Amino acid sequence: MLYLTLFLSAFISATLLPGSSEVVLSAMILQGNINLLLIWSAATAGNVLGSCVNYWLGTQVLRFKDKKWFPVTEQGLEKAEKQFNRYGVYSLLFAWLPIVGDPLTVVGGIFKVRFRTFLLLITIGKGLRYLAIIVLAVGLFSR
Repeated sequence: MLYLTLFLSAFISATLLPGSSEVVLSAMILQGNINLLLIWSAATAGNVLGSCVNYWLGTQVLRFKDKKWFPVTEQGLEKAEKQFNRYGVYSLLFAWLPIVGDPLTVVGGIFKVRFRTFLLLITIGKGLRYLAIIVLAVGLFSR
């Protein structure tokens, strides 16, 4: 049940909704008697799946670009595309970053990054992030 809680927390944290899976993960490590590979897998899988939801939303969002309520202007979309093209698809490796990471996964969908490429880059970035958090938490809490 703890691993499912972590999975759901990581999933929510990857969407545009607020969340903090790092706290849940660290609390699990603090409790002890957990499988580090399982918590890494649960957190990474949940976070990647949440990013896939963002990607899908990105593939759908341009259907509404001509609506008055659409929050981004045509110029704003062009600017975002230039920025995305400037840094390239490999910028998705940084989708784990706070604030900019979640919108970056939406942008990946908007600009139709191949899903396999998206999934690979997101999984690498988020997997390494959770690995670093686990290493830090174990180092801090195991003393």
